[in-house]
Amino acid sequence: MALKGLDIFKLSPKKNCKECGSPTCMAFSMKVAQGAVSIDACPYFSEDAKAAMSEATAPPMKTIKIGAGDQEITLGGETVLFRHEKTFVNKTRYAVDLCSSMDDATIDARIAELKHVDYDRIGERMYVEIIDVEYDSASGADRYVELVKKAAGEGRVLILDCQDVEVAKAALDVCKDSKPVLNGANPTNYEEMSKVATEAGVALGVRGANEDELYDTLAALEKLGNKNLLFNACTDSVKAAFATAVQFRKAAIKDNNRTCGYPSIVNVSKIAKGDSHMQAALLSLFTVKYGSIVIAEKIGYAEALPLYGLRQNVFTDPQKPMKVAPGVYPINGGDENSICLTTVDFALTYFVVSGELERSGVPCNLIINDAGGLSVLTSWAAGKFSSTSIANFFKEQDIEGKIKCRKLCIPGKVAVLKGELEAKMPGWEIIVAPREAVQLVKFLKDMQ
Repeated sequence: MALKGLDIFKLSPKKNCKECGSPTCMAFSMKVAQGAVSIDACPYFSEDAKAAMSEATAPPMKTIKIGAGDQEITLGGETVLFRHEKTFVNKTRYAVDLCSSMDDATIDARIAELKHVDYDRIGERMYVEIIDVEYDSASGADRYVELVKKAAGEGRVLILDCQDVEVAKAALDVCKDSKPVLNGANPTNYEEMSKVATEAGVALGVRGANEDELYDTLAALEKLGNKNLLFNACTDSVKAAFATAVQFRKAAIKDNNRTCGYPSIVNVSKIAKGDSHMQAALLSLFTVKYGSIVIAEKIGYAEALPLYGLRQNVFTDPQKPMKVAPGVYPINGGDENSICLTTVDFALTYFVVSGELERSGVPCNLIINDAGGLSVLTSWAAGKFSSTSIANFFKEQDIEGKIKCRKLCIPGKVAVLKGELEAKMPGWEIIVAPREAVQLVKFLKDMQ
């Protein structure tokens, strides 16, 4: 059970030094109890006190790291059931399925297709982060190990979907340094699989025929001292998978049942085998409803565009606006003699506008104002994108000292600012740009 603020205060140093950012140790203790700050923010908590509190103050859902180096992925660590209650912490990750029973042509085609999904959206790389490598006993251990080697060369995190202990050992021998997930524990082999995973230092995936069997296996592994775990949602049906994912998350968050508090693996390629449209729908479903890793047969560009947009929306902190750093952004080789355009620091606005400016091929300077991460009309209505704020920003950034061109384009939606800017920024020619970003290409080319 989580510690209350008073319980934490009793263990605190009671210095009221304010170094943690809180006015008193009591205030700090209350924030720790709410999960608002980490206990590590206090430099004076003794190690014994931290150890006593670490388990109780940890998120009800355990944080698990998989992969290594630049490919390291953090899963779990969630504290709420719904995003609006606070925020979701670690986003859902997507995997494509390879199986040792597939012929070489099919494997090569799937690998080639997953490489096509790799693009940036609002500053975030969108790509398939994980490859699930499934073992088919009919194809033999050697074939599986060779497939693992091939998949490891793609620079993605691997899931070794193998319930044969000896084959799992052989597969880990060729990829354990990359910290894959060994997804092979079940009620009959969990002790051996736990030993193999622990020795290799990798996370262990656990499965069961139903929720009770899955829970009992997780509890048994915890008794063995292994808490570096993930669980597989049941794949009998959409209903069974959904029930497992939701009930385990609710038990962890609401009932503080830490045995249920592990990241989940949902294999929609098993639930809707061969049905790409259903798999696309299930990818979206389990992005919203508690899939930590969702595995599909394939994720092409058509599936990725709406899916990754959904994920980015769901896993964006609603308490923090998505914004880019204010400043001058040269585009298409823009220099001091290039025309200037200005807009707000809302990330979506920036990336849409900058994308259209790049498409125009016209050298220019995009000047981003500090508007609190709001859109153009919202920031204008709030007084954060006004003639005064723009003029002051130009002075603070010494834009006139950096850029010789005195032509400034403002968004068409705030054309009302033209006269005020001309009065407050003498010497500048204020030009009203189109209302929509997509019209900027023609607009800039016509100006040349």
